[in-house]
Amino acid sequence: MNLPFTLSWSDRFRADADPSEMPVHTLLDVVRIPSAERTTPWALMARRFGYAAILVLVVATVVYFDKEGYTEPLTFIDALYYSAVSLSTTGYGDITPVTQGARLMNILVITPCRVAFLMLLVGTTLSVLTEDSRKTLQIQQWRRTVRNHTIVIGYGTKGRSAVDALLAGGTAPGNIVVVDDDAVVLSNAEKRGLVTVHGNGTRSGVLKIAGVARARSVVVAPSSDDTAVLVTLSVRELAPSAMIVASVRESENQHLLMQSGADSVVVSSETAGRLLGIATVTPPVVEMMEDLLSPDEGFAVAERSIADDEVGANPRHLADIVLGVVRSGELYRIDAPEAETVEPGDRLLFVQMTQPTPLTERPRPTE
Repeated sequence: MNLPFTLSWSDRFRADADPSEMPVHTLLDVVRIPSAERTTPWALMARRFGYAAILVLVVATVVYFDKEGYTEPLTFIDALYYSAVSLSTTGYGDITPVTQGARLMNILVITPCRVAFLMLLVGTTLSVLTEDSRKTLQIQQWRRTVRNHTIVIGYGTKGRSAVDALLAGGTAPGNIVVVDDDAVVLSNAEKRGLVTVHGNGTRSGVLKIAGVARARSVVVAPSSDDTAVLVTLSVRELAPSAMIVASVRESENQHLLMQSGADSVVVSSETAGRLLGIATVTPPVVEMMEDLLSPDEGFAVAERSIADDEVGANPRHLADIVLGVVRSGELYRIDAPEAETVEPGDRLLFVQMTQPTPLTERPRPTE
């Protein structure tokens, strides 16, 4: 396919480019890595212009206090004019210091201020011109060092809920990568401190950019079941050892996800339907289920390793409310014969009490 030369690098990336063959600077519109302070070039210019204006006013005030030491008595406007032309190195020569004190003040005060003024202007220009280079280096370093992260493909209702659960479980925002082709939802994800990749999750190139080969787990949460199957196939091909958790709307598609390589499949429509049915008969049960599924406060289902003094004990007699035993990756409910006693290496699923996390204590993005 012939691409017109007017396509941007991000358009070419989404069209047919292999990220392994692309320069890193072409990914500026694709990968977004939040930082502790996101200052736009225009804001930076405005702030430094303010610093320069303050410097001009300070020098004008100093000159005005020695207004008799120049070729003519100065008004404050004259002092401001002299300050502006001197700091900008224009130097018309119509106002010059003539006394020893005024000349000494020019050497000790105005000359250092002139250097600082020029540094502000030059520094602002360099900061604006090198912004893309800084982001390029940041993306390059991130791609080189990212390991054991979680990728969430699709940032709709299911994807956002998955991220909420991950954050509530202690996962750092910088260890979560969101992949979506909607720039608006990615902007919301970036505000939460998440790394974002703009592109279609079914494309292997996009998944490579997200570092899927080194990911610990992948959450597949697109809006349609057919997309979920394609994404799962692509992820499993690139990341044979990653844990893939996928969501489907219809139960008849569950086996397709499992055959595509998903380790776990959640059927969203049937789960919602069962809750609706229960709510018509016993509403408190649904309230409790929502409490258990809510990661922020109330009760929650958690997993932990067993203590040494718990080996050989019946999990029903432990202090925690145990729901099941995980042994060699297999889950046994509390009423299963295999869960009669706890063995070394087992993990317990139990109900724990959680507390709401204050906003000031939530993890923040780092540089």
